[in-house]
Formats: sequence, C-alpha cells, structure tokens
Amino acid sequence: MPLSASQRRYLRSSAHPLKPVILLGARGITDSVLAELGRALDHHELVKVRLAGADRAERSAQVDALLTASGAELVQQIGHVAALYRRNPDAPRLALPR
Repeated sequence: MPLSASQRRYLRSSAHPLKPVILLGARGITDSVLAELGRALDHHELVKVRLAGADRAERSAQVDALLTASGAELVQQIGHVAALYRRNPDAPRLALPR
C-alpha cells in the first residue's frame, strides 16, 4: 500500500535525526547487504541507507534495487542518503497518521 502525503511527511520528520544503518561500499548491493537491510527494516521499520554511487543515476538505480529486493517504500532521498520504510506486520513500531 503506497504511503499518503501525510504519512510520508511524518516519516521524513521521524527519519531526520536517524543515522544511516546500512552503508553501501564499493561492492554495491550484495546478498549480505540485502539480508542486513531486511533485518533492520524488521526491527526498526524506518532506516537510512548511505549510497555509494558517484552520480545521480547510479544512486537512483541502487535505491530502486533496494526497494525491489526488500519490499520497502522510499520515504526520501537526499544526495547519498535514502530513508526507507517497511511496516512490520507482526509488531508495528510506528503509528502512521491516516
């Protein structure tokens, strides 16, 4: 289910003080990075990822690959940092506005 504008705004404000949990290195997106992203999303629901791409197109491709592999939604991307959200169906941590 896509996020509404008010939900996206709420998540952006919640993500602002967070530090990146996932750091992409020179190897890019690997199976271990995807596994760690899945664990982080299950535990926190909202995480920041620091991207490694030099140009905008490469970073955009990395975000698309992360979203596809994890089932998360993009909250915001500024430069080399992207905020991702995936609701934990078993134990939701964030109460989103309607």
